[in-house]
Amino acid sequence: MKYQNTLKDERIQCLICPRKCILSKGQEGFCHIRKNTDGKIELSSYGFNTGLAIDPIEKKPVYQFYPQTPILSFGTLGCNMGCLFCQNWQTTKNKADCKNLNKTSPEEIVQIAKKYNCKSVAFTYNDPIIFFEYAIDTAKICRQEGIKTVAVTSGFINPEPAKEFFKYMDATNIDLKGFSEEFYKRNCLAHLKPVLDTIKYVSNETDCWVELTTMLIESENDSNDMIKEECDWILNNLGDCVPLHFSAFFPRYKFSNRKQTDFSTLLRAYSIAKNAGLKYVYTGNITNIETSSTYCKNCSTPVILRNGYELIEYNLNENGSCKFCGTKCDGRY
Repeated sequence: MKYQNTLKDERIQCLICPRKCILSKGQEGFCHIRKNTDGKIELSSYGFNTGLAIDPIEKKPVYQFYPQTPILSFGTLGCNMGCLFCQNWQTTKNKADCKNLNKTSPEEIVQIAKKYNCKSVAFTYNDPIIFFEYAIDTAKICRQEGIKTVAVTSGFINPEPAKEFFKYMDATNIDLKGFSEEFYKRNCLAHLKPVLDTIKYVSNETDCWVELTTMLIESENDSNDMIKEECDWILNNLGDCVPLHFSAFFPRYKFSNRKQTDFSTLLRAYSIAKNAGLKYVYTGNITNIETSSTYCKNCSTPVILRNGYELIEYNLNENGSCKFCGTKCDGRY
């Protein structure tokens, strides 16, 4: 079995993510769905999901990867992150038996995507890193059938499994939850550096299209200094053309007593990122036309005008170049 160490006393160590859980026989990892079964890691959610949904791809959010095309989305239970503010806690923190979920094989998922003319399949709702085998097997068949794949993930994965995982992903939105180790330790029960390492690897060493999202929680990760530090890191390590989405926090889970993020906070972050030099910046889940549109990095004309997830105007040629000045808009079109 890949990505595990066999230890003494029938214990094994899972090597998928930086937690490196050590599991006694029959024990589940932090994520709840990876288990020591007779000395091998068993993915208890393989073939089971919390339901299939067809969305516009912008809802992931992914804005510069085949815009306005339908995407078939699914996830399972559990998560390897411990975010106190989790927006999907009903599934990520759910300890129910996965066998009570919908049963859908990788082959069936691809057939459903084809039936409904979905351009892509998304691994989302909970983190596909933990349902690694289910996601990859589905992605392999998708590729054979000409269907794209999108991973919506925290990026909290070890380097070796990351190589295999992102080899089969055509696009990803990586959730950069905040830009400090303290924030990750206190609010996510995790660490920042492995996430940054994943982002650098996928952006610089693979063909997978990368977009980033930071959900802003007021007084936690929204200071001007932290946002500017994040933007500078992106510029210095990834370049100025990786799209960055700022989304609003809504009171959920352990943060149910916190206030919802004001749109003014998203606008402030948007301005900081644009002034720092990032070419593609967006606000998500609270939005307006100006901050959800894509602008040409050369002539600054709107090349994709959006109102939220709805496409209003499209000014790109077939090859993804601006109709006004001919400059290529980064992404896949």
